Amino acid sequence: MMTNKKQSSSQMASLASSVLTSNGSSQIQKALAGSVLSQSSTSHQTGAEMESVASAVLQSDKYNDVTKSLAASVLSQSNKKR
Repeated sequence: MMTNKKQSSSQMASLASSVLTSNGSSQIQKALAGSVLSQSSTSHQTGAEMESVASAVLQSDKYNDVTKSLAASVLSQSNKKR
């Protein structure tokens, strides 16, 4: 198994942290933010289930820019072989 060399940027980690602590954040935002934070300063990579969620978010018009940014970050950590 190869180690994931990509990590969430400090800017994305900061955004994710603020999403997780905000009462106004949706469940989907919090799930994506949790995934982004788990990939910050670690070699963790996105699981298949979160990849699917993030992909669906990016393909939908119903999510805002914050949600889409989190989803894009999550996908950027994904396993390219999948």
